[in-house]
Amino acid sequence: MYNLLGAAMVAVKHDDLCLAFDFVSYAAPTEHNAYVSLDTGKLYWTSDSSDALDEEIPDDLETSDRYLAIPHRNELDLGRRLALRFVAQQLPARYDQVEGLFRRQGAYARFKDLLDREGVLERWYSFETDAVESALRQWCAENGLELLEM
Repeated sequence: MYNLLGAAMVAVKHDDLCLAFDFVSYAAPTEHNAYVSLDTGKLYWTSDSSDALDEEIPDDLETSDRYLAIPHRNELDLGRRLALRFVAQQLPARYDQVEGLFRRQGAYARFKDLLDREGVLERWYSFETDAVESALRQWCAENGLELLEM
């Protein structure tokens, strides 16, 4: 496959990309990082909180333009704004309450508790999964990555 400039697109396995995205998004932004090699499609993982990610990391990983950083969920608008979009659609009467939750620490846990009490937690998980999938596909397209389904 080729991008718009006629250059061969590097392929990344869908499942590997999803795992790397979850790893990056699990922690605070910049605490966990993952990069995809634009030459090989190989993923590299780094973490500020652990040196135990026992793989050889290229010396120029964070400085070369041949590696693309996997985005944190907040960079793809998959945090608070996504939750508020869901509430606007599913629980419009709770919108102000949920918006208030996200002004304090621990908001996500309280948000999920509210959804569970309202009986829409499974709908949230489905909504979130679809939004993440769509955002990752768009990010790949914008960055010239071919996503391999396996």
